[in-house]
Amino acid sequence: MRLHILAMCLGVILSYAAAYDPLDPTGNITIKWDIMSWTPDGYVATVTINNFQMYRHIGPPGWQMGWTWAKKEVIWSMVGAQTTEQGDCSKFKGNIPHCCKKTPTVVDLLPGVPYNQQFSNCCKAGVLAAWGQDPVASGSQFQISVGQAGTSNKTVNLPKNFTLLGPGPGYTCGPAKVVPSTNFLTPDRRRKTQALSKSTSLVFYLIAGFKYHSYILLSVDKANTRNEAYKLIEFILKTLQAVKVILWTVTWNVTCTYSQFLARKNPSCCVSLSTFYNDTIIPCPTCACGCEHKRDCVKSDSKILSMVGLNTPKKDNSPLLHCTHHMCPIRVHWHVKVNYKDYWRVKVSITNFNYRLNFSHWTLVVQHPNMNNVTQVFSFDYKPLVPYGSINDTGMFYGMKYYNDMLMEAGKFGNVQSEILLQKDQNTFTFRQGWAFPRKVYFNGDECMMPPPDSYPFLPNSAIKQSATLLTITCSFVLVFLVSRVILF
Repeated sequence: MRLHILAMCLGVILSYAAAYDPLDPTGNITIKWDIMSWTPDGYVATVTINNFQMYRHIGPPGWQMGWTWAKKEVIWSMVGAQTTEQGDCSKFKGNIPHCCKKTPTVVDLLPGVPYNQQFSNCCKAGVLAAWGQDPVASGSQFQISVGQAGTSNKTVNLPKNFTLLGPGPGYTCGPAKVVPSTNFLTPDRRRKTQALSKSTSLVFYLIAGFKYHSYILLSVDKANTRNEAYKLIEFILKTLQAVKVILWTVTWNVTCTYSQFLARKNPSCCVSLSTFYNDTIIPCPTCACGCEHKRDCVKSDSKILSMVGLNTPKKDNSPLLHCTHHMCPIRVHWHVKVNYKDYWRVKVSITNFNYRLNFSHWTLVVQHPNMNNVTQVFSFDYKPLVPYGSINDTGMFYGMKYYNDMLMEAGKFGNVQSEILLQKDQNTFTFRQGWAFPRKVYFNGDECMMPPPDSYPFLPNSAIKQSATLLTITCSFVLVFLVSRVILF
């Protein structure tokens, strides 16, 4: 029994630990549910999904959100999104709900849907940009009309068991929590509206009535009584205002965090290394991303490459990989290219080995102690990541819009590359012991498999021997010159 309890506790601890990202400690996806108005049997709500992750976006086929209704709620209609299944609505006559399932699954609409089906910030096929890459494109909204749900904050029940796929597994959502209401801007951006229930008016009546009776209380002649009345009125008014903001607001938040440990058992990318001072190229580790696709991978001379529809994704997103020893969909290559007096240059290449998937809005995160002195990035956009303020050793790279923000499928065009110029810090810079290579590399938010440190292409000993030999030869020439001068004189 104790072993079972210990195993369960250990599993919970590991799942929470895996969901914590040290390079993005506050990153999450927040789902906000704002009740905007009440209907005869329920309410109309605006649901907002915000991706607050700095470098992890949600790509095609987009997000899927689900939950469990607390009682017998149904969805009468939706604008800007839809459920994947209607469910059993046979007990309804006349008006049929949009969805009657106890556990609905909601997806975004595709671009180009009719205007009467659109809602503000919707219809992007579920794609959400990373917050650090494009904050404007990192959110999505839809409107939902819920029936059989109660018509006030006292009778409405919060949904539970929220789930989020983005687009695959990996996200864990917490319980819904009541929060202060959201302010919304009108289309002309000149007026704010607030998500509050009708019951809010009761608070205003209480405040107005209390103010009226307070005037009578303050009309007494005794100064002490008036002072005490002032204090009492001030306290009660503050309390009522707090009640108005907290208790009568019908807005709740759901926070979802990502865990690579839950998303997949193997990494989805790997890193290879090379330098100008060593001919050795350090490849990705063998089977770095698992070798379960080794049997159905595609070789360079395969006839499959000439088939029509090779690049069409499957419904289950199963990859079709080019045959490699590492069997990773993505390989990041870090090449130390040139050493200048005050600067050094690195070339970074990203190669896609998946014939069925391209990567739009890709991101690459690199942790290296010299990232605080990035001078120029030639073909990527760059943004430093400073989650801890004083530590600046991490940077995010992503494609330039309409130039290389799309990493194409495996093949001739399935790679992007850029060079990075970094200024040297003479107190720390060295080529020894693999210092010039990154500590961590992330692609699209997932950590890549690095080669073992003992395999790094270190600075060869011959460089030291050559410098010593050069010094010896120079000294010999000087000695011969001095001796010849002595003999001549």
